[in-house]
Amino acid sequence: MSAGALLIALVALILGAVGGYFYQKKQIEAKNKDTVDQGDKLLQQAQAKAKEILYEAKNDALKELEKVKSEEEKKRGQLDKVEERLVEKEETLDKKIQASDQLKTDLDAKVLSVKQLREEVQKIHDLQSIELEKVAKLSREEAKAILLKQVEEDSKAEIVEHIKRSEKELMDRAKEKAKFILADAIQKYAAETATESTVTVINLPSDDLKGRIIGREGRNINSFEEATGIDVIVDDTPGSIVISGFDLVRRYIAKMALEKLIADGRIHPARIEEAVEKTKEEVNNMIKELGEKAAYETGVAGLHPNLIKLLGRLKFRTSYGQNVLKHSMEVSFLAANLASELGADINICRKAGLLHDIGKAVDHEIQGNPAVIGRDIAKKFGLPDSVTRAIEGEMGDPNTATLESMVVQAANAISESRPGANRENLDSFIKRLDELENTATSFDGVVKAYAIQAGAEVRIFVSSEVDDLGAIKLSHDISRKIERDLQYPGQIKVTVIRETRQEAFAV
Repeated sequence: MSAGALLIALVALILGAVGGYFYQKKQIEAKNKDTVDQGDKLLQQAQAKAKEILYEAKNDALKELEKVKSEEEKKRGQLDKVEERLVEKEETLDKKIQASDQLKTDLDAKVLSVKQLREEVQKIHDLQSIELEKVAKLSREEAKAILLKQVEEDSKAEIVEHIKRSEKELMDRAKEKAKFILADAIQKYAAETATESTVTVINLPSDDLKGRIIGREGRNINSFEEATGIDVIVDDTPGSIVISGFDLVRRYIAKMALEKLIADGRIHPARIEEAVEKTKEEVNNMIKELGEKAAYETGVAGLHPNLIKLLGRLKFRTSYGQNVLKHSMEVSFLAANLASELGADINICRKAGLLHDIGKAVDHEIQGNPAVIGRDIAKKFGLPDSVTRAIEGEMGDPNTATLESMVVQAANAISESRPGANRENLDSFIKRLDELENTATSFDGVVKAYAIQAGAEVRIFVSSEVDDLGAIKLSHDISRKIERDLQYPGQIKVTVIRETRQEAFAV
């Protein structure tokens, strides 16, 4: 190809490129113009929409503002009404306060007036009293004494009759109720007699055994006494020997061991020690079993094992001929029955009744009142205060008296005083009767006193100077002194007898 043709082709190519450029540029400008027009149109539409929204928002705001203003005006009206009512109430209250102050002032004036009138009346009364004393020639105290004496003289018969009638009614009702309660409690518990004596006499198959018991140069009897702590008395009484000791448990051990030795026939120091040790172990087990059996039969649970052992020791303790363990079980049953009738705590009465004499199990080793010892033992083993107070109530201290302690005392009195339970010796029985008579004769106006019915009643003869009212008062005073100073089973009836005899002669 020639250079001219190449040049022409190059120029044509350049011109085509320039023409294409301008053509594309024109098309782009046309598109941009359309885009700008569309943007302006959208902007105008957005501005119009914004103006519409703003207008609606302003309208809503104006509506809300009007609503708030309306509610504010409404509340302001309500507050105005409340304020008006408060003002009215304040005015009413002020009026009432003023009326109250006026009323107080009037009352003060009336009180002052009444005081003045009272003083005037008192002055008039005093003047009248002075004038009456001048006329009667008696002081006020003398006139009062004469009046009271006259009323007493005029009404003495009525007073005495009323007292007797009231006492009779109360005594009848009390006796009837007491008899019912006691009879019901006793009939619920029917047991064998509690009287029992500890046997200290050992029967021998033959008198030849006495020599074997004594042994060569007294070896056997000395070994036996040393092992048991009990004295053995071998005398001329045929077919028996006597063992003597202060401790009843040791005496029982000695009795059982000696009976075993007699039955075995082998009596020498080694055999004696073996028999005594074996018997001690058996007796200790028996004591524990006796305590457990007593607690089980009376329904008392939760006792400490050592307290159970002390309870079993009461089997070897007697009081006025009664076996103390059987007596304690009887008191426990009776106290529970009485508690059910009187509304007391049955469990407390049952437990305190069983343990009320627990102090007697150790009173050989510990000095003091058995009731105090029993209280200390009960506290040591953690028994409740209600039980310890009931045990301590045996002392008769009114400061520690509770319903349960009174029930236990009543059950104890029933057990001790029932027929066949007590075996007092003659000296103590006569001493108790003398104390009753001496207590009665210590009062003024008593001529003679007689204790009858084995000390269950004391009859008192008084002088004629003692009137009916004085006789009633005297019977109460004597019964209170007997309750306070004397110790006795059951109850004692105090009867005061007054007699007046008048004599005249016709000539």
